[in-house]
Amino acid sequence: MEKAEKLSGDQLKEVKEILANTAVSELEDGEDFVDLAYTKVEFGYIYLREDHYESLFKMVTDRKTAFFAAQRGSLMRLQDTFTEEQFQGVTQQMKQLHGDWL
Repeated sequence: MEKAEKLSGDQLKEVKEILANTAVSELEDGEDFVDLAYTKVEFGYIYLREDHYESLFKMVTDRKTAFFAAQRGSLMRLQDTFTEEQFQGVTQQMKQLHGDWL
């Protein structure tokens, strides 16, 4: 497995924006949110590996928290059974393996 690479400040900002915007398109109006104005995004980690971004992040809306993972060029919404504790645990594991680059 190739080692994860750190992103520059400009890359990091751009990737966060792309991932967050893509995730918003996955949210369902009425079920996941009523008003996106107060939506908050929190990234656990973002790395570049084999020319693809890997990330774990959550979007906190006015109705729920939705978790997302980016791997091998794909963004996937994690099942609603994924918890805050799992988010924190996976984030800590990745930071131990690759460093805290956010």
